[in-house]
Amino acid sequence: MSWPSTERYLIRPAPGGLALVQELLNTRAIPPYGEDVLADEESGGRWLREVTAASAEAQGWPGPSGEPRAGDLERVRALRERLAALVSGEAEPVRAPIDVSLRPGLDEEGRVALEPVGSPGAWLEASVWAQVLLAQTDGTWQRLKLCREPACRSAFYDRSRNNSGVWHDVRRCGNAANLRASRARRRQRAGEAPAGE
Repeated sequence: MSWPSTERYLIRPAPGGLALVQELLNTRAIPPYGEDVLADEESGGRWLREVTAASAEAQGWPGPSGEPRAGDLERVRALRERLAALVSGEAEPVRAPIDVSLRPGLDEEGRVALEPVGSPGAWLEASVWAQVLLAQTDGTWQRLKLCREPACRSAFYDRSRNNSGVWHDVRRCGNAANLRASRARRRQRAGEAPAGE
């Protein structure tokens, strides 16, 4: 399955349904890689239609009902920001329930599955929360991270053995961070040097 927003950053998609969560997070603008995919009705609506259809097919679920509705993109943008806070550990606890619809169904092997329903925006939100729950249950959630580089913040799946990755790409974002730290240390040492040296 293709995940266009994630692939534009040259990032491997997360395994299974967690790739949908990663894809949504990677719709944000990260110059110079790409613009905000959800910025306008045309590009956002196209992304929403394509991703929900592909995700429904991959999961074996019925797809969303109809075309994106007024408010769907606003709902998806708000979800994206909430997820970014959750992944980065900055989310505030919220006691209010999240208004999504999931319908129980059976897969080919007779296991119960929760299938999202609703318009494309509602369907996507329900699907994303279902995938977050599954990832938290199977232990893969903590491997979905936002790149530590402030200019990047792309979502990546940490495949390191000890789950210690902090950059989506060590050569690009890691080197930039290390270079800034090295320059800061040199400036500090220069400032601490005795006068006349």
